[in-house]
Amino acid sequence: MNTALISLLAGLLFGAGLALGGMTDPGKVVAFLDVGGQWDPSLAFVMGSALLVTFPVFAWVRRSDRPLFADRFQLPSKRDLDPQLLAGAVLFGIGWGIAGLCPGPAIANLTAGSPEILLFVVAMVAGMWLRDRTASITG
Repeated sequence: MNTALISLLAGLLFGAGLALGGMTDPGKVVAFLDVGGQWDPSLAFVMGSALLVTFPVFAWVRRSDRPLFADRFQLPSKRDLDPQLLAGAVLFGIGWGIAGLCPGPAIANLTAGSPEILLFVVAMVAGMWLRDRTASITG
């Protein structure tokens, strides 16, 4: 099977799962993060379900020689927590808390045609582009 087709199918399945689980609703995400106010714990079940699928698959990956549709697994090799990783995690968390969106749900939300979502995705892509351009300057 073609790698691009597999990637497309995986992306569509991921986007459908995000939509079905409510992760594409910024209000629901913000309510999940509002543990001191009107907390909505329902997304914890979505995240828990994802972990129930992920843990056995990662166990399989560790025991397997190669994936089904590629020559090798693409696993991260870096294990240390550097300042760039920590700063990125903080920025991601702040952005997720303010907007109620992260990259996956934002892209899945593009199908709604919302100007706010489009602006978020444009700003996100601009931030990624800017980070790539400044990475060589900052080390």
